[in-house]
This record gives sequence, C-alpha cells and structure tokens, in this order.
Amino acid sequence: MALSFASEIRISLPEYLTGTGRFQAMNKLLTMNQDWKKEAYYKIKEYLLKMYEYGASDMELGGLGANNKIWYRIFSKKNPVDEFGSITHDETSFMLLSLLTDEQKVELFKNKNIDFSIGFTLDDKTTKARFRSDVYYENNTLACSFRKINQKILSIDALGLSDPIMKRINLNHEKRGLILVTGITGSGKSSTLDSIINLNNKSSNGHIIIIGKPIEYIHQSENCLIRHREVGEDVLSFKDGARESLRQDPDVIVVGEMRDPETMAMVLEVTDSGHKVFSTMHTSSAVDSIHRIVGEFPPQEQERIRLRLADTLSVIISQKLVPNVYNELTLAKEILSVNASVVAAIKNNNISEIYQMISEGKKYGMQSIEQDLYNLYKNNVITKETAYNYANNKNRMMQILQY
Repeated sequence: MALSFASEIRISLPEYLTGTGRFQAMNKLLTMNQDWKKEAYYKIKEYLLKMYEYGASDMELGGLGANNKIWYRIFSKKNPVDEFGSITHDETSFMLLSLLTDEQKVELFKNKNIDFSIGFTLDDKTTKARFRSDVYYENNTLACSFRKINQKILSIDALGLSDPIMKRINLNHEKRGLILVTGITGSGKSSTLDSIINLNNKSSNGHIIIIGKPIEYIHQSENCLIRHREVGEDVLSFKDGARESLRQDPDVIVVGEMRDPETMAMVLEVTDSGHKVFSTMHTSSAVDSIHRIVGEFPPQEQERIRLRLADTLSVIISQKLVPNVYNELTLAKEILSVNASVVAAIKNNNISEIYQMISEGKKYGMQSIEQDLYNLYKNNVITKETAYNYANNKNRMMQILQY
C-alpha cells in the first residue's frame, strides 16, 4: 500500500464506477481532500527522484501490464523495483491526477492521453529535476511513462562530430539548411539536439525559437535570445509553431518532431525561406529518413517534396545508444552531409545510392552506422556481437567485421 488513505478510497468509490467516470470521481475527492492530494503528489515525486539513486532513465507505473509494480529502465533494461512494494490501480490514478492541472485533466479525459513535462526543485533549493511524461489509458486504468530529462547538457565534443559537420550545424558557418537528428525512442535525440542548440547559443548571435511537446530542457539565453513554445500550452501544433515563427524574426527554428506530413511540409517551407531549422524523426538511418519524408505524401506530390528536400536538407545524424563493455550505453551514429552528389540522388529519385555515398564520404564528415560500430568495436568499447546486433545493414557489418 503506497498511500495512507488507500482503504478510504475503496469505501469512497463504488466498484461499478470505471474508466473516465472513476477518474473524475477521484478528482473530486482530491479537490475536497487537499491532504490526500498533497500525499499523493509527494509520493509520486519520491518515486521519480529515486530514479537518480538507481541511475534510471525511465519509470513506468499503472495499467494492467505493470502488475501493480513500479518499473525502472536502467542501462536499457526495464525491471520492476521490488523495494516499492505493490501499488493498486486506484493509488496510481490518485498519484497521476495529483500532478495534472485542471486543464490537463480535461484533455486527458477527452483524448485518453496527455504529454507534459514536470519539474521539481530539490531540497537544496537550487537543483532542478525535470521529467517528460505521458499519461494514458490502458484497459480503462491510468498508466504513465516518465523519462528523466538531463539537466546537464552533453558537451558537443562528446558527440564526436567531425569538423566539417561541426561547421554545418553552426549558425556562424551556415545560415540556412535542415538538420535532422533521428533514431528510435530512447536513442538520445533530445540530448543531441540540446547540445547542438547549446553550441549555437554560446558561439553565435541570433534568435532561436524552440517548439516542443513537451518542452524538456530550458535553455538560458546567452549569446542568443532563446524562446520556448510548448505545443498545447503556447501554440496549437508543431505546424502552427513553425509557421508563426516566421513572423518572430528567427535565425534558428527548432521543431521538436516531424511526425506528420503537414509538419514536414511546413518545416521544408520555413527552411526554404532561408532559415536554419533543426528537427527530429523516429527513423533508424539517413536513407530511411529521406524515404520516410517523401513517402508521407501522396504519389502526385512526391516529386515536388523530393526537389524541395534536396534543396533544403543539410545534415542527418541518425543515432543509437548501444550497450558497451562497461555495462553502460555508448552513442553510435550515422552521419549524412548533403553535397552535390546527394542532392542529385534525391532529385533523380536514386535515394538507395546514398548509403554508398555515406560510406565513401569521410572527407565530408560522413560515416555509416556500420563504420561507427566497427570503430567502437576496434577501440574495445563494444563487443563484436553488439556491433553486429545494432547494425542496420547486417551483410555490410559482416563484411567489415570479416565474419
């Protein structure tokens, strides 16, 4: 039992009340019992802050799948934490509702899902802890996934980018162009993007507009003026945020994610207007990213999109976090730097040829994921098996490793 008033919950809520009706009744109880709300809030805060002790990156709770346990992901492995004991569905719901504003609860009950960020000030009154959160319905119960947002930006040097790529992502050297950071969920895209934003904030003089859902890391304006606009709070959508930014005198526009054709089209439009634009996608390679963008549009529009993409695309960084020999995670990445040959391949719909260009483009700062995995293996950072398992092109990886 996580909450002291768990037995009173059972008395207050009839068994036949389920789903949204049950959650709304819980919300009324929280409103009438501020001590309950306070206890629920501080209990889930305790679980979140415990992530720092365990070295966890993610936390899951609630829903049938959690088996009344809290689950942590530690170095890519997700397991229940027995120390916390058993937590009922109702207790979980009370804790999650205690985190949400009235407006967020309305959205949750309407859409069965809500993304938001939440932050706490720790006992020292200065240290901040922030989490990206997603509350959703599972089998008429409330469940949630939390991701810890690192409050220390990864050094740009830690990304291991070559000088040609460092110049292309820097506003001082290139004033326009689309830079994509891609990878599956949990591959560190946000951390990489924050490092790139921080590079420009420290080395350039300009105006950076960040459109996110939710806003994760809060950048402090240094040499650049930085604006943060959260989708759902400050702006209606990524597409609207990108369009509206054109009237706000930006130098750099950061669109948190390109997840639909409308946003993709708007990102290409604002980049084509002469701005430097950063965004992310859930794709595993540079070639897949190009195929994904073009394939999101109807056949009759795809040639137009390819031509515009060829004219605006600058760099794609596709990354993975892979387990290393130290039982930690290491960044492996593929890098495409668009040159005249790549532009021609995109325009002529020979996108499959780009992988070879990446493999042979070292002088431009390019590398395939297989080449980077091999370098990590050669430097005794990862095992041979890990290099093979995380490769996109297994046959090419076998050739490089000389199996």
